[in-house]
Amino acid sequence: MKKKTCSRTKMFARRIIRLYCSLPKPTRVAQVLGKQVLRSGTSVGANYREANRARSKTEFISKMGDCLKEADETLYWLELLLEEKIVPAKKLGALVSEFEWNWLPSFITILKKARGHE
Repeated sequence: MKKKTCSRTKMFARRIIRLYCSLPKPTRVAQVLGKQVLRSGTSVGANYREANRARSKTEFISKMGDCLKEADETLYWLELLLEEKIVPAKKLGALVSEFEWNWLPSFITILKKARGHE
């Protein structure tokens, strides 16, 4: 299960990279928002990978908390790209939905289980 999710987070990071590369170049706002989403979106998988290599439960919980934080931040930047009409909803809608309905709830569930709050 962990390996499958790690490959999914890497696939997601690659989608973020492609999104960033497709942003309008002359638009300063697009590039600033794009760099933010690139940073946070690619951090999700890196933190997830670190969490699964954690040496302790405390370290695992900390890294999963970082995953949740970066995923939520990524959603924020994606929403701004949509709301500012920098990227059309048709192109970005599925990615935003994936964050809202898949990544955030998954990370919340993992954290609750790890903390024993289920």
